Amino acid sequence: MAGPKVHDEAILGAISKRRDLINDAIPEELPIHRPKRLYEASRYLLDAGGKRLRPTLLLTTAEALADVEPLSTNYREFPTFDGGTVDMIAAAVSVEIIQSFTLIHDDIMDDDDLRRGVPAVHKEYDLGTAVLAGDTLYSKAFEIMLDTGARSDRTVKALDVLATTCRKLCEGQALDIEFEQHSDVTPEEYLKMVEQKTAVLYAASACLPAILQGADDKTVDALYGYGLDIGRAFQIHDDVLDLTVPSEKLGKQRGSDLVENKQTLITAHARKQGLEIEELVDTTDIDAVTEREIDNAVTEIERVGSIEYATDQAYKFVDQGKARLEVLPDNEAHELLCTIANYLIERDY
Repeated sequence: MAGPKVHDEAILGAISKRRDLINDAIPEELPIHRPKRLYEASRYLLDAGGKRLRPTLLLTTAEALADVEPLSTNYREFPTFDGGTVDMIAAAVSVEIIQSFTLIHDDIMDDDDLRRGVPAVHKEYDLGTAVLAGDTLYSKAFEIMLDTGARSDRTVKALDVLATTCRKLCEGQALDIEFEQHSDVTPEEYLKMVEQKTAVLYAASACLPAILQGADDKTVDALYGYGLDIGRAFQIHDDVLDLTVPSEKLGKQRGSDLVENKQTLITAHARKQGLEIEELVDTTDIDAVTEREIDNAVTEIERVGSIEYATDQAYKFVDQGKARLEVLPDNEAHELLCTIANYLIERDY
């Protein structure tokens, strides 16, 4: 159930400081060179901004494991448990690049016009360049992870996590598309899809520092589970926001998931309560749907308790994820990981 509201200024400040580190490192790790158009397209979304939640999670987990004061250590020479160092900034940029690659390909598949307030890559450049840009980012993520300076056995484990994550991201996206053709998706099927499409990259971000620093398997597994849990919660909350936040703040048409027949935990629950979701919005044209139609649909969905159900499930996942952090030392970064988990389901955009 809902807990106390996170103070946005504090958590956004913590995210912002780590985001600045990542933003400064991106041009170093992914410079623009020939063919210039390809690398400009590859950098386009990265340069457009973003919260950098996943690399922030990675850096904060590293701080908690090393039991150091947040932002007090050279992340390029971050301490490992056996007295060595590892480039944690490179690892963080690697996961952000994976995120960017998925966004480019998602926008192509959905033929979306905008991303992060700018034209999507395939609209700003062209379809072929966008495909190549996504593929380039995918490849660069592995190259960068290879260059952290970690011990070879730990590097192999990190690359294995990254490869498995990318495969699952593709499987999750395929399931999401497949579900649009079905009206009988169960909550369990939805959660499995979300685990693969969204949560696995949070899980990778949380456990990679443990692998690179040389933590034991119990710690690695616990942090991976933490990332899965809060990643599921993040996506569930996104689904709630799609119905409850005004279009101008959301940055897209409110209720677009309903119009596009996206399957969510909300719609799966509503169907189990006997609600005919397809009858709530009588158009498949996102530009033709009216705010009144969306208002009426949301009223019906609220009436059967589906938004409340989804919100409660998100909080349960966050509580479950935070409990897994018992493997970490009791320090400021540990507390920040709990706050980040809360923020993911209390943000309003």
